[in-house]
Parts: sequence; C-alpha cells; structure tokens
Amino acid sequence: MLEIKHIKKSFGRNEVLKDVSLEVKKGEVVVILGPSGSGKTTLLRCINFLEKADSGEISIGDKDVVIQKAGRKDILELRQKTGFVFQNYNLFANKTALENIMEGLVSARKAPKKEARSIAEETLTWVGLQDKADYYPSQLSGGQQQRVGIARAVALNPEVILFDEPTSALDPELVGDILDLIKKVATKGITMIVVTHEMSFAQDVADKVVFMDGGIVVEEGAPKDIFYQPREERTRQFLAKFILPGNMYYI
Repeated sequence: MLEIKHIKKSFGRNEVLKDVSLEVKKGEVVVILGPSGSGKTTLLRCINFLEKADSGEISIGDKDVVIQKAGRKDILELRQKTGFVFQNYNLFANKTALENIMEGLVSARKAPKKEARSIAEETLTWVGLQDKADYYPSQLSGGQQQRVGIARAVALNPEVILFDEPTSALDPELVGDILDLIKKVATKGITMIVVTHEMSFAQDVADKVVFMDGGIVVEEGAPKDIFYQPREERTRQFLAKFILPGNMYYI
C-alpha cells in the first residue's frame, strides 16, 4: 500500500536519512520509535514532500514517484493520498475550527463548499468538538487544537495518515485523550504511520514497530518481538530506559 525505497536526505553535511526503506500494508498501523535526531520526523516529511528527499522512491497505492524525477503534478497526486498531523497543530490562526477542516477539502480536493462544510461538521462531531466549530485556534486548548488537526486529516479520507509526535506539545494530562482519539482513528481502517515516544500506545495499537537511530532503520517487527525480544543491541539499549519488572518494555 505504501512503500519507500532507498530514501536519502541530507541537510548540508548532515546526512539525516541513510538509505531508508519501509513497507506498510493497507490498513496497517506502523509506529516509529527512536531517540531525538534519529530521522523519524524527516522521514515522515519526505513521504509527502514537505521535505524533498535527495534520492529514492515513494509508492502510495497506485502512485509511484522517483524522487529525482518528481514534478509538481507527481507531488500533488502523492500529497492528495496523505493526511498529516503535526506536533504543533499547524492550524490557520485566522480560520475557525470548521474552516480549518474545510480548507483542505476545498483547496486541495476541490470539494464544493456546501459538501466541505457538511464533512467538516460531521468530522468535528466525531472528534467531540461540535460545540467549538466557530472557535479560532487561540480560543482552543492544545488538546482541542490537536483534535482539530486530527479531524482535518481524517476529513480528507486519505489513503494514509502521518502523525508526527502528535502528543509532544501537550500537557501530560491531555496526552491520554489524544492517544485514545488516535486509537479511534485506527478503528476506521486507515493506514497510519505514527512517530511517537508513547511506548504503551505503540504496544497496544501498532501492527508493526520500527526502531530508527542514526538515520537508518535498525530493527522492525511485531510489537511483541520489538518490546520483548529485540534482536539488536541498540534497540535493547533504547528500550531499557522504559523497562519495568517482568521484562515489559513499556511505560
């Protein structure tokens, strides 16, 4: 469903992604773990061309793009197959919650405004913010803003949603609610790639866990294998920070 092959990305002399390949099946929830600076966020941003990789190939559904040959039309078609949930929400400050959700439907999907409004209203209700439709981001809490961000991605009905550390900017007491909402998104059967440090979420929701470090995929596998029987020493070192009695690698 989604396949990335040999993705490389450097910023100046800093090689952030070093020949990364990954395959995600339709409807699968893939969680990417790793220390800060391991390339997780850059990988997500390269998948939908928020950053353009230096080389490699990206396939989503029936669309296959060779990075070095990608034109504007290729990039647009690939982006239309994805939704992106940012760690800092990235809402339009001058638009209401409803208008933020409508924007992508109208501008990117060319949906009629009446249809876009109907979808936006339905999605806001789905994330529990039907009474906040006319609120601006400055009037919403961080958790509410992230709910709008998730609603915006879901409303597009994309083939895959990319979550970039969606709880990292939230107060600790709000993290659980957003993780529960992401679990709810997973029940819709949408293919998801989630970059997160929430180990218990990864264990509970992921079909596959990917551990990255130093710009490469160190190890990937089912949650039970990664958390209980990691093959690589670097993975064991990382997970050891979260170990609990009984050899359970979660928090």
